[in-house]
Amino acid sequence: MLKVGHVVVRPGRKAGMDPVEIPIPEELETVPGIPMVSKDIDFYSREYPLLRQQVEHGADTEWSPSVGTAAMKAYHEQHNAVMAEFYPAMNRTGDLEPTGTPSGEDVTQLIRDRAVEMGFLDIGFTNHDLRFVYQDRKDFVKYPNAICIALEQDFAETQTAPSMAAEHGHYGTYETQAPMGLRMVEYILSLGYHAQLHGPSNHSAATIPMFVAAGLGQLGANGQLLTPHAGARCRLQIITTDAPVTMDEPIDYGLHAFCQVCQVCVNRCPGRALMREKIWWRGVEKNKLIYKRCRPVMVRYEGCAICMKVCPINKYGAKAVMEHYVETGQVLGKGTHDLEGYTLHDESTGKYTTGYFGPGELPTFDASLFKIPSGTRENAALDELMNYIETKKDGGKSEEDDKVLFNFRDRLRFILHGEVSDSTMF
Repeated sequence: MLKVGHVVVRPGRKAGMDPVEIPIPEELETVPGIPMVSKDIDFYSREYPLLRQQVEHGADTEWSPSVGTAAMKAYHEQHNAVMAEFYPAMNRTGDLEPTGTPSGEDVTQLIRDRAVEMGFLDIGFTNHDLRFVYQDRKDFVKYPNAICIALEQDFAETQTAPSMAAEHGHYGTYETQAPMGLRMVEYILSLGYHAQLHGPSNHSAATIPMFVAAGLGQLGANGQLLTPHAGARCRLQIITTDAPVTMDEPIDYGLHAFCQVCQVCVNRCPGRALMREKIWWRGVEKNKLIYKRCRPVMVRYEGCAICMKVCPINKYGAKAVMEHYVETGQVLGKGTHDLEGYTLHDESTGKYTTGYFGPGELPTFDASLFKIPSGTRENAALDELMNYIETKKDGGKSEEDDKVLFNFRDRLRFILHGEVSDSTMF
């Protein structure tokens, strides 16, 4: 039996449920939230501001519909059509005026109660940290306070990952979450205060730092927010507001140290995209995701999500995992087929590696699987032009040269004058 350092008490996962007490072993205690060097975060946010995925990795976002199955592409197009109905309303929320008269009193509990009543898994409050706002959204974001709300993704569907069912669980949660977020905005407006909705998909900032600051979880080794009830199986939204609220504080759930002991997601990642050791990155100590090894698998294997599926916090919840660790010093489920096994299905992945992989077993891929367009859309356009020039047999000018150059020009014009998609899918 290990010594308990402290106990975290969180609200039950649904309205009316008893609070949950999570014992944190002394040996897993580190810091509330995550180790960070604030001046380094200041530097990177000033000199190297964050970019949205649709911008920084625009080339592979544009390319991704060309791979995967017909069913996956059809569903993604269907999902984008559904979300397209919400994006305009979401993007306009910052311009809406309050519909009620402000009382001047703290409205934290009113907002918290409404979120729980609506079915959100958890909610927290923090300052909206401008250091994590994306470069092209800095003039878009309004209001200083961040309301962080998380909606749980279906457990059974997630446990089939990678699969179309898991994709329905993933994107289906977005389709539920978007109108819920708009209703939360309406409620805050009725209290007499402004409210601007960010997400799902069309986020204005990196959400995880704010959720950690609001005490809703800690960053996991899989690069995702691990929440106490559902692990990474949550979809995140932020509402910025000028409503008077009481800020929450970051919490040490023991996960910063636990992930180094556990390592299940690191060991089971089919793309070997997760780093075993933590490094300092942009002022934060974390297990850095290797994007160029994650994205090719994620796109071809229906969102992958294996790192989410095999996480014991996702499977059993933080309370059960920490209680087991206190009693045994062991990670609940580690080394078992029940936690670690997954199947890459023939019908869902076609020509790529398929089969069942249990503990200690990993798929192997041809190196060509990891060769995908990289960087911005401008990078991709230039790479294609340079590839054409390098592969051209003769040095003389031809009609084909003119066609390629005109296409390059037109593509750059489209990129420069077109809008960035609200979706991170295509």
